[in-house]
Amino acid sequence: MRRRNKFRDHKLEARLFRSRAVFAFICIVLLAGLLVLNIYCLQVTQHEYYQTRSNSNRIKIIPVPPTRGLIYDRNGIILAENVPVFSLELVPEKIENISETIEKLRGIIDISQEQEERFKKNLKRARRFSSIPLLDNLNDEQVARFSVNRYKYPGVDVMATLKRHYPYADILTHSLGYVARLNQSDLNRLITEGKDHNYKATRNIGKIGIERYYEDVLHGKVGYQEVEVNSRGRVIRTLKYVPPVSGQDITLNIDVELQSYIHKLLGGRKGAAVVVDPHDNGVLAMVSSPSYDPNAFVGGISNHDYKALLTNRNRPLINRATLGTYSPGSTIKPFIAVAALKERSITPRTKVRSVGAWRVPNSSTRAFRDWLKWGHGNVDVTQSIEQSVNTFFYQIAYDMGIDSLSNWMMMFGFGESTGIDIFEETSANMPTRAWKRNRFNKPWYIGDTIPIGIGQGYWTATPIQIANATSILVNNGRKKPLQLLDSLSNQNDSTKNKLVESPPIQGVPSNYWELARYGMYLVNHGKNGTSRKVFRNALYKSAGKSGTSQVFGLAENEEYDADNTPEHLRDLALFTGFAPYEEPEIVVTVILENAGGGSFNSAPIVKKIFDQVLIK
Repeated sequence: MRRRNKFRDHKLEARLFRSRAVFAFICIVLLAGLLVLNIYCLQVTQHEYYQTRSNSNRIKIIPVPPTRGLIYDRNGIILAENVPVFSLELVPEKIENISETIEKLRGIIDISQEQEERFKKNLKRARRFSSIPLLDNLNDEQVARFSVNRYKYPGVDVMATLKRHYPYADILTHSLGYVARLNQSDLNRLITEGKDHNYKATRNIGKIGIERYYEDVLHGKVGYQEVEVNSRGRVIRTLKYVPPVSGQDITLNIDVELQSYIHKLLGGRKGAAVVVDPHDNGVLAMVSSPSYDPNAFVGGISNHDYKALLTNRNRPLINRATLGTYSPGSTIKPFIAVAALKERSITPRTKVRSVGAWRVPNSSTRAFRDWLKWGHGNVDVTQSIEQSVNTFFYQIAYDMGIDSLSNWMMMFGFGESTGIDIFEETSANMPTRAWKRNRFNKPWYIGDTIPIGIGQGYWTATPIQIANATSILVNNGRKKPLQLLDSLSNQNDSTKNKLVESPPIQGVPSNYWELARYGMYLVNHGKNGTSRKVFRNALYKSAGKSGTSQVFGLAENEEYDADNTPEHLRDLALFTGFAPYEEPEIVVTVILENAGGGSFNSAPIVKKIFDQVLIK
């Protein structure tokens, strides 16, 4: 078979090869150009950007929490401190068999199943070179027992940290408050306030009381370490260290010895006591009873223990001094007397005949009774305070009317917060026509006004408000803010707390103030004073006013029988006073829930507090 000859066009093939070579060369040049351009962008144009990203992978910022400021009482006694606590921690990468190691540790230290499970849960989330706590709050014996066996447990060590501690336990809880674990609610608030950056690596935050109110002062400023890490996140070296700034120390007006004494006097009974220095309205003591130990919250209180506090019928979690709302009873009669004198509803010589009951003029409404069923006879303003004559103040309430009464009592601080430096305070209620309309959608009646004259009806107040009003009376209408804080201090200096007074009650003649105070003097030292027996042998002169607040109403002809009344329905006992009478050094207000008459129950406690402060 003949072979077919093939003819090749060498020129065409050469031309085709050259064109392909040129195209390939152009592609190579373009690609090389793109590569060079990209390198230029990386090395020159975007150098800083990628250098920063590279450093962020290599350099880490580790926040260093500040040391919380300490809290002292007025005499320099420490009330809140930072104490070292020890935890047993394991580094997983240094331990061959973690479960076996934990089992061996049980031979020298008690480790519960719950603690082991919590450790293993944390182990899953942590890096193997991290130190993971197995046990917290080791006592001295546990630390010593591990220390002598430490060589047997590579990768296991005892670590020390600082923990908030309150040496006076339940004595100061409602004033100091406490710190506890920072939760999501706290974090959300910090983010809103723009403060979250200062809480990196911080575990605890002030929850209530002084710890909460002065959180910004006590917390300090976070520091940081700039460290170089490898690809696994292990720290290789420290590049920079900015130390944290410790929180400022706080000195309170509180006298812890006086606070402890009053706490013991109340003895767990439901009630509250407030002691104020009328010169500057510094709070010397503020006791709410019963109380609880705040140290339980610092490390995290168990659900069982917290539920027990929540369900306790005596409500220890409530600060009765600032959140407890009670009818103020007859403790407010001196304040109403000042208002009535200024409004000319009465004069210093006005007398009202007390026959044991009072009725609204030209009305068939029920009688409003006096505590003395046969009456007190003809009494003036000082005698009506001395003997706590309800009839006299029913008449004042009727003559002044609710509008004037409410306005005046608001000037004495009722119906609004005192401004004391804790967040846990209520304004209670000073009733008005508008309040009743909004609350009950009903008009105000004259029958609503009359009980206001003796601190009953819709009127509620807190012990701190009554103490504040008493201080205003002592100071002839000057209004000084109630303060727990005395001063702030750091390593270099101390700053006294600067107070701004509210506008005073103006236009009241000084003799009107003196008349009200003299009526209170007669309560303690007059021949008919309701508390004369309590203060009979006192080594000083004082002034006071008792109050008895009903928990439930009585029918017109019904008699109150304390012995046959369930405890939770018994009257509240109140007393407020100041001493010495001529140059007052302290104002004291005490309330006891379900205790009966103020003269018989609260007055003796006030007398003992006076003695504690005044008799050296």
